[in-house]
Amino acid sequence: MRKTIVYILISTFMFSLMEIALKSVGNAFSPIQLNLIRFFIGGIVLLPIVLHRNRKQAISFKPSGLWIFALTGFLVIIVSMTLYQLAIEHDEAATVAVLFSCNPVFSLIFAYLILRERIGRMNLISMLLSLAGLIIIVNPTKLTNPLGISLAIGSAVTFGLYSIVSRWASVVSGFDGLSMTCYSFISGAIELLALVLISKIPAVANALVATGWGKTFANVPILQNVNLHYFWILFFISVCVTGGGFAFYFLAMDLGGVSMASLVFFIKPGLAPILALLILHEQLTINTIIGIIVILISSVITFMGNRTKTDESEMKNAVK
Repeated sequence: MRKTIVYILISTFMFSLMEIALKSVGNAFSPIQLNLIRFFIGGIVLLPIVLHRNRKQAISFKPSGLWIFALTGFLVIIVSMTLYQLAIEHDEAATVAVLFSCNPVFSLIFAYLILRERIGRMNLISMLLSLAGLIIIVNPTKLTNPLGISLAIGSAVTFGLYSIVSRWASVVSGFDGLSMTCYSFISGAIELLALVLISKIPAVANALVATGWGKTFANVPILQNVNLHYFWILFFISVCVTGGGFAFYFLAMDLGGVSMASLVFFIKPGLAPILALLILHEQLTINTIIGIIVILISSVITFMGNRTKTDESEMKNAVK
C-alpha cells in the first residue's frame, strides 16, 4: 500500500505540473511542435517498460493490430492533445487543468453510448456536479475567453472518447493500459509528424494561412529551439511529466487497482491551480475557486462509487 501511495503522489505531482510546464515554454515552441516532441519522447520512455512487461506475460506485438494504435493515436495526439495544447496557449494553466480533469465525466457518457455500460447513481450525481462545476468556472454570463475554454472542454471531451475507445481496443488487441498508452503515443506522434511535413508544402501552407490558422498549423517547425538552452525543460515535460507521469499512474493501477489510481485525476483539480498560483502567479477568481470545490466533491463521490463497485465485485468473486 505504501508503494502504491508513493506512485500516486508522484504521478499526481507530475500531472499537476503538466499545464504549468507547457505554459512556461509556450513562446519558444509551436504548440504542434511541442505536442510532437513530448509524446514521441514520452512513448519512447514507456517502450522499454512495456516490452519488458509484455515479454513476461508472453504478449507479442502483431503488425495486423497497427490500425488500432493508429486510431487511438489519432484520437489522443492529433485531436485531444492538439486541442489541449492550443487551450494552454489561449487560456490560463489553472483553468485548463481543472477543465481537462473533468474528462472522466465524458468517459462515463461515452461508455454508456458506445459500450452500453450502466451509469450508477453515484456516478450520475458526480457527473452532474462536475458539469455544474464546469458551468461555474466558465460562467456563461461573463464569458471573456470563449476560445480558450472551448478548446479545453473540447480536449476533455475527446480525451474521454479516447479513453473508452482505448479500453475497447485493449480488449481487442490483448494489451494492457500501459501498452495501449505507449503504442498510441508513438503512433500518434508519427501521424502528427506526417501532418507537420505536409504543412510545409507551399500550397498547403498557403491554404492554412488563408483560414487564419496559418501561424499555428502552417510550416510547423520540428527541431527549432531544441537545444541545450531548453534541454532541461524539454526533459522534464517529455520524460518526467509525459513518460514518467503515465508510467507511475499505471504502476499504481497495477498495485492498487483502478479506484486507487483514479485518485490522481481527483486530486489534480485542487493541486494544479495552487501550483499555478505559486509558480506562474495566476490569479484564481471566486468562480474558479467555487467550481474547483464542486469538482473536487464530485471526484470524491466518484471515488466512493468506484470503491463500492470494486468491493461488491470482490464479494461476488469470493462467493463464487
